[in-house]
Amino acid sequence: MQVAGVGFDAVTEDEVVDWVAAELAAGRGGRIVTPNVDICRAAAVDPALKDLVRTADLVVADGMPLVWAARLLGTPLPERVTGADLIWSLSKLAARHGWPVYLLGGPPGAPQKAARELTSCYPRLRICGVHAPPYCFDATPEGGDRVRRAVIAARPRLVFVGLGFPRQDRLIADLREELPETWFLGCGAAIAFAAGTVPRAPVWMRRIGLEWAFRLGGEPARLARRYLVDDLPFAVRLLGRCLVTRLRRM
Repeated sequence: MQVAGVGFDAVTEDEVVDWVAAELAAGRGGRIVTPNVDICRAAAVDPALKDLVRTADLVVADGMPLVWAARLLGTPLPERVTGADLIWSLSKLAARHGWPVYLLGGPPGAPQKAARELTSCYPRLRICGVHAPPYCFDATPEGGDRVRRAVIAARPRLVFVGLGFPRQDRLIADLREELPETWFLGCGAAIAFAAGTVPRAPVWMRRIGLEWAFRLGGEPARLARRYLVDDLPFAVRLLGRCLVTRLRRM
């Protein structure tokens, strides 16, 4: 179904996990993109970014405004599915089957801390590599190659990439060619959340679509422009257009 010009798969988190499990068992890899309002806004003005999302194997809505918009259009998504939740449910899956996992991204030390938290929760989980590359690691071909070679050498079956859109998704698209039997999740801040280095909003705030406000309160200097100047007007316009479409159909 189409929301904000992006095609979403109408699946629950459990259905994503089941899909990935079946594909991994069959020796097939893939990639998951979790668009939020910010990603949809970027994709709306850049055809290359829109194509980066469109070509993913699974596209799930990480943002309550997108869930609300789908409801207004009469094509509801079953639930919000976030990278911050999938990193746990997919790690549980990997632990159950013995599939090795690689953590790539987050602030310095975050993937190591996230690995400890995940293995504490799932003792059978195999972490085959962790790395927090510097912000501009891909500014040179050599820097990007070093990161790619490290992931490829580890031979993971699941890779969580928390480098932010579109950097993480471009890297994943490159790695897919080298690791065709591996599943990749572009998960943004999920590694930092799992590590505990960045706090996540309480469940009640997530449910009513206020996770962005919690994050803004924690990092106002970094997120104010993105949330208040760029994303909030886009979300308001999106919901307004969807409401008008719904009323015209009545």
